[in-house]
Parts: sequence; C-alpha cells; structure tokens
Amino acid sequence: MSKLKGKVAVVTGASKGIGAGIAKSFGLEGASVVVNYSSSKEGAEKVVAEIEKNGGKAIAVQGDMSKIADVKRLFAETKKNFGKVDILVNNAGVFKFAALEEVTEEEFHRQTNTNVLGPILATQESLNYFPSDGGSVINISSIASEFPPPQSVVYASTKGALDTISKVLAMELSPKKIRVNTIAPGGVETEGAHSLGLIGSEFEKEIISKTPLGRLGQPDDIAKVAVFLASDDSFWLTGERIGASGGYK
Repeated sequence: MSKLKGKVAVVTGASKGIGAGIAKSFGLEGASVVVNYSSSKEGAEKVVAEIEKNGGKAIAVQGDMSKIADVKRLFAETKKNFGKVDILVNNAGVFKFAALEEVTEEEFHRQTNTNVLGPILATQESLNYFPSDGGSVINISSIASEFPPPQSVVYASTKGALDTISKVLAMELSPKKIRVNTIAPGGVETEGAHSLGLIGSEFEKEIISKTPLGRLGQPDDIAKVAVFLASDDSFWLTGERIGASGGYK
C-alpha cells in the first residue's frame, strides 16, 4: 500500500488511541511520520518502533501543542529529519466530564488551550513548511459537538469551536492549495475510554444502542478515514466534516 508514498505527516497526540492508530496507518501507506506526544514518551516510541518494524520511517517529538515554542520545535524537527510537511493531523486533545457546578476556570483553560488553541497554533506554524503544491490538514473533532452529552459543557464546546475553525481555515487556506477537513469520531475504544471507566458501563451501552453498526469504534476505523483525507483520493474535499461514528444519531 502506498497512498501516501513520499509524504511527510505530523500527527499530534499520537502516543496512544486514535492518534497512534492514524500514525501507524500513515506509516503503512508509505508516509514518513512524526509522532508527537506530550508526556508519554514510552507510548510514542512504541508507535515509532511499530512503524519502523513494518518498513516505514518515523520519529517521536515531545511537545505541548498549546505552547508556541513547543509547536515551533515540533515542525523544526520535522524539517530537520524529513525536509517538509505534507499532512498535519491535529489530534492532541484533553477532556474531563463534569457537571456545570464543578466546572473551574482552570479546567476550562486546560481543555480550551489544547483542543482549540493547539490546532490553531499547529496549523499556523505548518504554513511555513507545506510545499507550494499544498497539502492536507485534518482536525479530529467529536460527535459531542453535534450530540453533546450531559456534563460535557467544556469539552463539547471546544469541539464545536474546532468544527468552526476547520470551516474558516478551509476557505482561508484554499489559495495555498491546503485542504482542511474534520473527522468527528463517535465512541471509540481507546486507553482513555478504559481509564474513564466507559468500557462496560451503562454509558457504553447507551452509545452502542444509538449506533446503527452496533459497536464502539476502534482507532483503525478512524485511521482509514484519515488516510483517505490525507491522500489524493480526497483532492476535491475541503471544509468537510465526516462523522466516523458508525451512524450514531
């Protein structure tokens, strides 16, 4: 498989979960992959090792995407190792569900800085590295922006903001031939889902009951959509939001 042969991809928050699945799929499709992580160096190195084991090229680069110095270093390391950027996946995100009475200023800024400011900063910096023939930016949103559950006032609002960011930048960056699209996953079985206690819970049963395809998603389900959006197969798509949710309504 070589849909992304010769391409260079930066995937933020790629040490686990959806980001790791996307990074590994990009590697299988021939891309050189920059695996960004915030704190899980071990997880990122594991993703890199798997990509290399399958014949691909990858490096791990630490960086907090809400801090411009870290963002600049991420792209500088990308250019140093691979020369350019063709694909940016803004996947890094944080979440915490809490009742309105429990929302704090600190938690609001924690989620907003990573989930909203982070993609803006990363996309802004990537403009210095995309080639003249453009490229693809993929923002990872959530069905929570369209179907927000209770106790998600901060998280759902950050994903709603990201949806809007994608629409704005799709128009703004089109003269540079940079496409901007969004993937909105539904319930996905990740390390985060397990740590939250979602797996085996009543909430998981509720999600599955509203999902026509009858199960939680897996990171690979989302990764396949990301490969499509990163490849030339989607050259006529920009400003789109794809709900990768098994039909969740």
